[in-house]
Amino acid sequence: MKDIRLGYYVITVAAIVIVLAGIKSASAIIVPFLFSLFIAIILSPSYGFLQKKGLPSGVALVVVIFSFMIFLAAIATLIGNSLQSFSANIDNYTQQLSAYYISLAQITQNLGIDMPAEEFSNFVNPKQIMIFVSSMLKGMGSVFTNGFVILLTVVFMLLETKSFNHKIDMLDNNKETKEHIQKIVTKIKEYMTLKAIISLFTGLIVWIALFIIGTDYAFLWAVLAFLLNFIPNIGSMIAAIPAVLITLVQLGSASALLVGGLYIAINMIIGSVIEPRVMGKGLGLSTLVVFLSLLFWGWLLGMVGMLLSIPLTIIIKIILYENKNTRWVSILLDSANSLETKVK
Repeated sequence: MKDIRLGYYVITVAAIVIVLAGIKSASAIIVPFLFSLFIAIILSPSYGFLQKKGLPSGVALVVVIFSFMIFLAAIATLIGNSLQSFSANIDNYTQQLSAYYISLAQITQNLGIDMPAEEFSNFVNPKQIMIFVSSMLKGMGSVFTNGFVILLTVVFMLLETKSFNHKIDMLDNNKETKEHIQKIVTKIKEYMTLKAIISLFTGLIVWIALFIIGTDYAFLWAVLAFLLNFIPNIGSMIAAIPAVLITLVQLGSASALLVGGLYIAINMIIGSVIEPRVMGKGLGLSTLVVFLSLLFWGWLLGMVGMLLSIPLTIIIKIILYENKNTRWVSILLDSANSLETKVK
């Protein structure tokens, strides 16, 4: 009996390894598909709302897709202009930050603390930070090189939502199975929609605040805040780094501290207070799981995989929790706050 169980586990692990290897080799196809899926999930409430208001499904689809394309085109234009200017000025910002490091080293030496400026500058390399931010935004943009395919996939997915419930009804006569599938789909849709709205709201606050402070490329850092808000805890801190550094060389240390305080306040208020209440129970992940998810999905699907890592992990967590046999795995992925909420 033990040998049978051991063989079962070995075969299961081998199957998982083979599937992951297949996903990695087919990432060029899978990444646009996942991106299309997330866009379709986020747009589906608007599509359903227009249909409920009496618009024919074809007209509702055209309105939703056309509005999305206009929004995307405007965002892409603004990001492209900002990225081009930012990339051209990276060396200039790097030189100014290096000068700040030298000044900081002199101040610490006066206080009796030896901090070699060159070693510190190499350890906290501002150019590498700026290049990483630029490559992350360009990585998202590269997905849209297959924009026509993504758009077509989104259209077909939205059209499929109307007949999806009918297909579930035809799958099985077991009422419990139908409710189980519908519950999973509803939870995933609610999570993605609410997370996108909260992230959009976060980006808007960052944009307005940085524009008022006078930080260069405020819109670029707002887009980065929107994207990285999908990564709890770690994301907002990563998004803060380039904005703080740019503000430091542009407006001085006082403004940089103000920007740093702004990001901390956003993380505390939105990330720790508003989001848990809006998102509901059981949708938290432990910080360790967040970090490991970034590494795993980044390795599997590249830069876009890192940005989609938490939504993908949350979706897997929702599916695991709805199955009694795998619920224990979902609980292991939970954050401390989620566990406390469930116990209460």
